[in-house]
Amino acid sequence: MTAPIPFFDGHNDFLLRLLKTPASREETWLGTAGRGHLDLARMKAAGFAGGLFAIFVPPASDGPPPDFKALMADPPYALPMPPEMAHPQAQPDALAMAGLLHWMERAAPDDFRVCRTVAEIRAAMAQGVIAGVMHMEGAEAIGPDLDALYLFHDMGLRSLGPVWSRPTIFGHGVPMAFPGSPDTGLGLTGSGLDLVRLCDELGIVIDLSHLNEKGFDDVAGVSSAPLVATHSNAHALCDSPRNLTDRQLHMIRERGGMVGFNFATFYLNVDGTADTGTGWDVMLRHLDYLIAQVGEDHVGLGSDFDGCVLPDLIGDVTGVQRLFDAMAAHGYDAQLIAKLARENWLACLDRCMN
Repeated sequence: MTAPIPFFDGHNDFLLRLLKTPASREETWLGTAGRGHLDLARMKAAGFAGGLFAIFVPPASDGPPPDFKALMADPPYALPMPPEMAHPQAQPDALAMAGLLHWMERAAPDDFRVCRTVAEIRAAMAQGVIAGVMHMEGAEAIGPDLDALYLFHDMGLRSLGPVWSRPTIFGHGVPMAFPGSPDTGLGLTGSGLDLVRLCDELGIVIDLSHLNEKGFDDVAGVSSAPLVATHSNAHALCDSPRNLTDRQLHMIRERGGMVGFNFATFYLNVDGTADTGTGWDVMLRHLDYLIAQVGEDHVGLGSDFDGCVLPDLIGDVTGVQRLFDAMAAHGYDAQLIAKLARENWLACLDRCMN
């Protein structure tokens, strides 16, 4: 049997599933029931060599949480933005998820390692150990004085999105809407500009994936680092505000940045639907377009595993090798597939992380 192509993934929401699932964390991480998109056994079998693991605090709710997948399944839609969440409200779940990432290492020390540098990522991958990098999707857990950023950085935080799709004290996210433009309002606040500067100082990647267009431009104007969108697709092919315009893609190319190709059907299909019958042709059209706009050295994977509706052809983490087979059949050679699978991410993180 041919060994799987090792890959690095720019975004997943496994930590939230680990926090919220009614099953035990041991069963969710170490079990073989095959629930969700990720667990240790499937990741090892699928060639998942490393990735950014998101800390994401979901919207507060008095009742059951909103089912965004169902609400977004039948475009057009324009969901109300969840309200701003204060950092004392967000910090407990954020700290719990940071702790869970470290617990994952303690529970499987021979198979999983929390990494803080690209040298550590490469060393883990060379030893067949999955490299986990802490990411934060929405910076609500960081207060206005920014002191908590130092603590999360010490815990391993190396990538941060200032916003999810709700306002924060740092800026404004794009709405959950289709169709729509990312040009939806105000950019970063003064605190947001300070957050970007401190992230640059600490070597923390700023993730642009959920920022609106003015916020994107503000990051580009303040940060000296490469511009990175961990899990976004091409707005020209799917008119979602979560996707990137040609102008944004060209800015990412010019700054030596990175786009993580998102597997979410909402951001792939031209009509914005959650159609799980999405074919390889749709996925490869986005990849072709991203490569044409950004360059083959600046595109990788940003699956959104455990946070989205996937095409049935992918299904879960074990479907990534089928995507690589489809890339090869489409004409991508082995060198390009290796770049898209892992090398571009590692090179970009090397340019970003201290």
